[in-house]
Amino acid sequence: MSQGVVLRPAGPVVPVDRRVQGLAVVGVGGFALAGVYQLTGLGIPCLLHATTGLNCPLCGSTRMAAALLRGDLNAAWHFNPVVLVLGPLIGLAVGYQVLAWALEALRLVRLPRLTMSPRLVDWLTKGVIALLIVYGVARNLN
Repeated sequence: MSQGVVLRPAGPVVPVDRRVQGLAVVGVGGFALAGVYQLTGLGIPCLLHATTGLNCPLCGSTRMAAALLRGDLNAAWHFNPVVLVLGPLIGLAVGYQVLAWALEALRLVRLPRLTMSPRLVDWLTKGVIALLIVYGVARNLN
């Protein structure tokens, strides 16, 4: 399969990677939860915060997404700056993959898919986990 753009592609369509599907579901679900929170004030409480009073690395993510839905970037940054930076980066990559798959499945155009070596995926995963752990510890120091 060529790496370039192909108009009106034929042949089998390569499915979206399961990890990309999972990230897409989490992203859409997160914004749906933020919409519910924005409309009703109901959210899912953090078990770590509820039991220990400590903030986990993801605490504030629902409020952050709700602030983004309102267009309040300052409040979004206040609630969870790490997720505010990582979320759109991951969202763009996942969104592009899903869009490329959908356009190809509709036989409109085949766009090059983003690919990463297993070593790079492993490195990025460990890096994000390390960043979230450091952020989780740092946000509870004050």
